[in-house]
Amino acid sequence: MLSFAIQFFLGLLYANAGEWLAHKYILHALGNKRHSFWAYHLHEHHAVCARNGMIDPGYRKLSLTAWNTQTKELAALAGIVLLHAPVFLIFPLFTGTVYGSLALYYYKHRRAHLDPVWARRHLPWHYEHHLGGNANANWCVTWPWFDYLLGTRIKSKTPD
Repeated sequence: MLSFAIQFFLGLLYANAGEWLAHKYILHALGNKRHSFWAYHLHEHHAVCARNGMIDPGYRKLSLTAWNTQTKELAALAGIVLLHAPVFLIFPLFTGTVYGSLALYYYKHRRAHLDPVWARRHLPWHYEHHLGGNANANWCVTWPWFDYLLGTRIKSKTPD
């Protein structure tokens, strides 16, 4: 059995790798296809953020009756939680770390799109992903580890 410290460390790495992969290959690659479920990411979320200087009003109030960026994101996160539930029985701290990372991702992503000043200061890589002129870089939201590791952390000039 893996020690708790190793499970925790691997959980953090796995969550960040998953964030990078999902953002690049699901939300952008599949999202580029107009009729894909994931199209909301580019055609709603990115478009709204570009018009509103990072703000996505869909994050202001959670409504389970609205099918918007926030509820679609929550549905995807719930799916990830369910997919990992069996792993919890074998590697509880690993899975708990993944779950904690998902919660932190949601908190940071939502706050970034409600408070651009906060985002620019605390998540410059995500702020630059939306407003830096290169939406094909800076895939991570929570921490930019895999962007640095894979060479996709691109610092850009963003509007003041």
